[in-house]
Amino acid sequence: MKSIKVIGAKGHNLKNVTVELPKDKMVVVTGLSGSGKSSLAFDTIYAEGQRRYVESMSAYARQFLELMEKPDVEHIEGLSPAISIEQRNPSKNPRSTVATVTEIYDYLRLLFARVGHRFCPECGREVQSWSVQGIAQDILKKFDGKTVYILSPVIRGRAGTYEELFAKFKKEGYVKARVNGTVISLDQTPALERYKKHTIELVTDEIYVEEFDRERLVESLEAALKYAKGLVHVLETEGEKPLDFTYSESNACAHCGIGFSELEPRLFSFNSPYGACPECNGLGLKIEVAEDLVVPDPALSINEGAIAAWDNPVTTRTHRWKNSWSGYYYDILKQVCRQNKINMNTPWNKLPKAQRDLILYGAGGASYTSLISGGEQDFEGVITNLKRRYQESESDFVKEEVYTRFMREVTCPTCKGMRLKPEALAVRVDGKNIHDITAMQVSAAKAFFNAIQLSDKEQIIAKDVLKEIRARLDFLNSVGLSYLTLERKSQTLSGGEAQRIHLATQIGSGLTGVLYVLDEPTIGLHSRDNDRLIETLKNLRDLDNTLIIVEHDKDTILASDYVVELGPAAGEHGGQIVAAEPTADFLRDEKSLTASYLNGRRMILPREELRKGNGKYLEIIGAKQFNLKNIDVKFPLGKFICVTGVSGSGKSTLIHQILYKALAQKFYGAKDAPGKHKEIKGLANIDKVIIVDQSPIGKTPRSNPATYTGVFSHIRDLFAEMPEAKRRGYKPGRFSFNVKGGRCEKCQGDGILKIQMQFLPDIYVKCEECDGKRFNEDTLQVKFKGKNIAEVLEMSVSQALEFFDSIPKIKRYLKTLNDVGLGYIKLGQAATTLSGGEAQRVKLADELSRKGTGKTLYILDEPTTGLHFADIDKLLHVLHGLADKGNTVLIIEHNLDVIKTADWLIDLGPEGGDKGGTIVAAGTPRQVAACKASYTGRYLKPELDAVDEFLQKHPEQKLHAPKAAAVKKTAPEAKSKAPSKTKKKTVKTKKAL
Repeated sequence: MKSIKVIGAKGHNLKNVTVELPKDKMVVVTGLSGSGKSSLAFDTIYAEGQRRYVESMSAYARQFLELMEKPDVEHIEGLSPAISIEQRNPSKNPRSTVATVTEIYDYLRLLFARVGHRFCPECGREVQSWSVQGIAQDILKKFDGKTVYILSPVIRGRAGTYEELFAKFKKEGYVKARVNGTVISLDQTPALERYKKHTIELVTDEIYVEEFDRERLVESLEAALKYAKGLVHVLETEGEKPLDFTYSESNACAHCGIGFSELEPRLFSFNSPYGACPECNGLGLKIEVAEDLVVPDPALSINEGAIAAWDNPVTTRTHRWKNSWSGYYYDILKQVCRQNKINMNTPWNKLPKAQRDLILYGAGGASYTSLISGGEQDFEGVITNLKRRYQESESDFVKEEVYTRFMREVTCPTCKGMRLKPEALAVRVDGKNIHDITAMQVSAAKAFFNAIQLSDKEQIIAKDVLKEIRARLDFLNSVGLSYLTLERKSQTLSGGEAQRIHLATQIGSGLTGVLYVLDEPTIGLHSRDNDRLIETLKNLRDLDNTLIIVEHDKDTILASDYVVELGPAAGEHGGQIVAAEPTADFLRDEKSLTASYLNGRRMILPREELRKGNGKYLEIIGAKQFNLKNIDVKFPLGKFICVTGVSGSGKSTLIHQILYKALAQKFYGAKDAPGKHKEIKGLANIDKVIIVDQSPIGKTPRSNPATYTGVFSHIRDLFAEMPEAKRRGYKPGRFSFNVKGGRCEKCQGDGILKIQMQFLPDIYVKCEECDGKRFNEDTLQVKFKGKNIAEVLEMSVSQALEFFDSIPKIKRYLKTLNDVGLGYIKLGQAATTLSGGEAQRVKLADELSRKGTGKTLYILDEPTTGLHFADIDKLLHVLHGLADKGNTVLIIEHNLDVIKTADWLIDLGPEGGDKGGTIVAAGTPRQVAACKASYTGRYLKPELDAVDEFLQKHPEQKLHAPKAAAVKKTAPEAKSKAPSKTKKKTVKTKKAL
């Protein structure tokens, strides 16, 4: 069968959808956010394919597998085995890295165990286990044609006179020995000092090295090894710098005497006690009390409360004894300072380091008289006290408070963040240890393994291992992840990066005849990197696989073979097939909203005039974190700013690691230290910073848009004010489904009951007692405008906006949700059913619903994730509205529709990783587009050219604050839709751009 037929799909908002998709093709499923794309691709097609595969197994095997619920679909024909590559959140395990997730680290451990060269971690000399024949062969190779001493190191760095030892050697027929580096005759042995350490080596032979005398050489070596218990030292007899080598029969350093076990893969695992650094247990980090958190303001004196940890001490959950303990600690400090002549009125940062160390660490043997016991006690120091309390306290509250307020992750001082024991790090392959390799970016590691130098024997041993490593590095490179380091923690990856790593592992499997379902694989990719990813997807298709890709990206849609669009709108107004046809036909489809943006009938246009800003700046001086090259960056305030650049160029490092963390520390007292930089100027020009990242809004069905944004609290307050509620004595808590009182106790406010089934998926049924309404009958008697609390939660945002039009507090929240394009979602919709794009816009709406000051800095990281062209248009209206009020909007973005509407661009690069971290261009979109060195500029220029061409063809369109421009078909329609202010000429508009 050459197609997949879906018949009668009704999951979520799908309206009895029937569609046929070609096999062995790249199929894109597109449409407005919330139109049902994921419901069709993941919750119907993939879910049914996976369910059939699991059900084909025995009942015994099925009990160990996660069973999937049968999707709401009549029938699906032509399904292949299905693999889903979703935007799931990456692993939060701190031990999980890019190398471990891709299995590269497993192959690295095997490589080092089989062909690694061991060196002594103490002296750095190579350690090798030799046989007598091997030693002889090596001597013939290194000393051929030279005379050497064969020395047996019998005494190494030990005190004594050793007359008896010399006599014994002489009696056994030996004539020479080497004492403390000098060769002497056993007939005239020196008198050694009894209490000095000496090194004595017996000369078992003085031999001219040649193949002819091999037998004699072997005999001499055997004798030397016998006396020195497996060690032999070979030394040239002549020359200014005579060559010398030490050989060992065992795995031990011949110079340091340190013995080693055989090389095994587990020695290189930071998850195993055999290889992990014992200090940090393989994490590379330790949680320590941070000095700058104990003394947050060093400009204060001790009397002014510089030592926050004791001025505002951790006591009990109720803080009952806070003042008493503060006084107790102050008395201790007063005694210690008086005893050691420390001025308590001198600012902390002007005290000598020795005095600061005394107070923090108790260095110097200070003591005090305890107010509690009355006895003399040693002063342990503030930081030492906090450490002890954290380790010894039985109170979870105290531990949590000490950890939250005064502790921070620091690099392990023993392994320096390398995670492994010294003996594992002392093993090298082609001059690199395993950490050196994992510290490389994918591109650098790829170059290293392509040029690796191994002996012929090692090449044979490592052939298959190297093949696997190179293949995985090639796959990571092909999906646009060349900038990632192999040691990068999985928990720091974005959803798009985690998905592409999963994609890279699937490409490596080489499967054919498989159905791959992907969720926006281009997220987080620069336009330049898109081309490589699309080529990779085509290669996967060419292996006779079927690809179903949920995507909004223009390039991916144009590169596909077949397009399915769902709509016509979102939520309950979507779930229908708008188009399902080959891509070439789709682009000509006049019914398709998506096609109208692709073929130029619609376009998001830039503003008529760029904002001038308020003339003030925020400036980062000397940014050096990660790959940033000591750059100075100026952000003009009061503008809409985009930070652009290829993946891995340093955008997130600059904005998240440095700018946001520094501002959060200043405005909110955050304890996370910002990345390396000299200073940030212009902090007085803003009064707060708000960041909207890509984390989900909740992990349980109890979390929903109403509870997350806080509008539900106002709705509950409103219901508590109703006459019926007051008559019954109901408070706002009565209208919460999370606490006892008003909720249905049978389902505990869930509205559904879970029934566990043997060998079948758990079944969720509507609660019979409350009929899925979550609340008990008494609570539902209270109504506002004829609607009870359960009916309000079932409303869509747009319906609720109309319903609560007369309540300003509630209306403000709902209007913002509606403005960001979420008018279709229900107020009580479970957070777990929201798409990635929907969840992020809920967070954005939550922030936007708060009253602004006009001096706020808004930071957003790719807010267009999961958004259709029309949704981006709505989002830009909101974001530009913030900038119009005098605020600064700072966005990390790859989407060209957003970039071209910005007032100011800062483009980092030119490449990712080590080759990035510099400012390639900074200016208006037109200025950056003219910069030939900028990859962003190269892709932006055609977009701006397309804007000019669009305006030439349709001069009736005018540039304005971002709004999707559509070609007007009739004069009356054009007149009815024209903006009110249309006096400016088109020519002037272009100049403004």
